[in-house]
Amino acid sequence: MNLIIYIISYPFIWTFSLLPMRVLYWISDLIFILVYYLIGYRKNVVRENLKLSFPDKKKDELEKLAKKCFRHFIDVMMESVKTFSISKKEMLKRFSYKNPELVNSIVKEGNSIVLVGAHLANWEWSVSLPLVLDINIYGTYSKLANPYFDRRIKKNRTKFGLIAVKTSRTIKNIHENYNKKIQSMYLLLSDQSPMLHKTYYWRNFFHTKVPVHTGAEVIAKKYNFSIVNYTTKKIRRGYYETEFSLITNTPKEFENYQLTDRYFDIVEKSVAEQPECYLWTHKRYKHKDKYHDWLKLNRK
Repeated sequence: MNLIIYIISYPFIWTFSLLPMRVLYWISDLIFILVYYLIGYRKNVVRENLKLSFPDKKKDELEKLAKKCFRHFIDVMMESVKTFSISKKEMLKRFSYKNPELVNSIVKEGNSIVLVGAHLANWEWSVSLPLVLDINIYGTYSKLANPYFDRRIKKNRTKFGLIAVKTSRTIKNIHENYNKKIQSMYLLLSDQSPMLHKTYYWRNFFHTKVPVHTGAEVIAKKYNFSIVNYTTKKIRRGYYETEFSLITNTPKEFENYQLTDRYFDIVEKSVAEQPECYLWTHKRYKHKDKYHDWLKLNRK
């Protein structure tokens, strides 16, 4: 059955990806009407996230922002499909890098790097990172139930040189590379909500106390890796620019969670500048009322 589904579906997806971007955006506009006005996919989740994040905005302002969020979200889905057939030239035209020399200078010093970012603007096109950075770059992925689509999606995400590693093997892969002295970069999008039983730290995210991922800091301190943030901004529809910023080359000099705070400070600032380009469809504040329960559990 998996093979049949793949044989029927993949030719359609490939053909769809060959369409010019302007046509894909026409389709995106139609899908937006369907998703926002008829299906209402996660509309209440987005509204609640925006209400908590921007309490000073009026109801009509939040509704306009929610619509922009959905328009952008569907555009990113179309752009993700385009990745199947997009060329290197077009990719770098649409997803440019402002200062890759910052990262490459760290590479020349012999450091491995934890690259942190957020689900902002277009995170899917980060697969183009190997086109401008002189280092092995590893990205995590979750294995799909359909093995045929799993292989195809993995091939698509690695077409520009990214090395895909299953999420469950992330730490093992880092440890193996460290022992073999293989200089590498590890891409971690750490802005989503962690599971409570895997939470070690809480902090405010847009006025609300939430659990946050600390894995990037833990990895950097354990192996003495540099931490670099990358922020992607939407220039106009279908065009993005990414800028790198150094968080630290000396992670062991910081107290616990200081580096995590630095990262989230950057994320908040970046999201505040383009809130319509953030992934508000995930339940960012689903644990907001569970802090005291978490404290009780960790005191046992």
